[in-house]
Amino acid sequence: MRQSLTITRLGAQGDGVADIPAGPVFAPLTLPGEMIEAEVRDGRAEDIRRLTDSPERIVPASPHYGDCGGCSLQHWAPVPYLAWKREQVRLALAREGLTTEIGDTVATAPGTRRRLALHARRGPNGRTLLGFKARRSWRLVAVSACPVADPRLVRAFPALAEVATPFLEHPKSAPTLHVTWTLTGLDVDVTGVERRSGGLSRDAQMRAIEAAGRADLARLSLAGETLVMARPPRIAFGPATVALPPGAFLQASPEAEAAMVERAVAAVAGARRIADLFCGVGTFTLPLAAVAPVIAADASAEGIAALKAGAAAPGLKPVTAEARDLFRRPLSPQDLKGVEAVVFDPPRAGALEQTRQIAASAASVVVGVSCNPATFARDARVLVEAGFRLEAVTPVDQFLWSAHIELVAVFRR
Repeated sequence: MRQSLTITRLGAQGDGVADIPAGPVFAPLTLPGEMIEAEVRDGRAEDIRRLTDSPERIVPASPHYGDCGGCSLQHWAPVPYLAWKREQVRLALAREGLTTEIGDTVATAPGTRRRLALHARRGPNGRTLLGFKARRSWRLVAVSACPVADPRLVRAFPALAEVATPFLEHPKSAPTLHVTWTLTGLDVDVTGVERRSGGLSRDAQMRAIEAAGRADLARLSLAGETLVMARPPRIAFGPATVALPPGAFLQASPEAEAAMVERAVAAVAGARRIADLFCGVGTFTLPLAAVAPVIAADASAEGIAALKAGAAAPGLKPVTAEARDLFRRPLSPQDLKGVEAVVFDPPRAGALEQTRQIAASAASVVVGVSCNPATFARDARVLVEAGFRLEAVTPVDQFLWSAHIELVAVFRR
């Protein structure tokens, strides 16, 4: 049965919400104030027809909007969209009983995302299709444009489809191309290839390598194992450059990364020794090493090796880096002895135990970076209860037109 609904707010995942006696109904691609007609099943609106439009609704930038599941908020004007992201951070902090100054959301421009995960499938005519998954579906939406992505990535789509074709050798393979634009060209790591049947044949590997050459890829790898490398993919962090290991974590947008690094470096000014935890390949470590000696730790041995090589750049203070699982073996107050400032950027799950160890250390400044306001707020409360003041939080719109929110926060004892 179809119902008429009024959208009153946006939920944390970016869906419009209509509050009815039976409970909230989530309606994707709608905005507060809009009236819709829809089928309601299990708390979700389906087959939606908008009856009225919000004055904040704008024309989406992508020709694939509405079908592609990549952007859920492309229809919202920039000012209320960025304000909503700031409000999500405030709400997450409030749930943990925390208040502080929350800065305006740092905007990220379209066309600046330097990494994408492109799914490859065989089309009905036998051609290889590249794209993103449809909303709440495994169906592939083949894309020819992506206003979020760096145009150099978009221009490479046809060549990347050719690279993907050999990885479709087995009918059960569902390859995903993790594509990164680097200073030396495209770096592509492919996952999702069927392995139980013996993996990719030698013939398919050779065809993939030949396609990588025609596409002028810097490197092509399969689940982290290099198939061919014309030149090491390199990324600049502050005054240093780092050769990325295959499949290495990298911030999605250089603009967002720069905004977070700038705030982290400013916050630790004057510190005589700094720790960078969950350091990856050195996104924060190497700019911080221009300020003071740094101890760095991350679970990825390959990332730590790359960081160490990059730390040899002229003008940097000494960097001591260790491959260490900070969930199982967090750095203790003894490990952090002499450290005056700590920067930590954990995965979405946060870093509760490591935060407890930081709280018990003698560090006077802590910078937290997070892609999950809820787990950040949980960890932040540990620091506040230990005597730190949450001085400021800055939301960063790294994942443009999505509900995801990055943030950087400063604590002082």
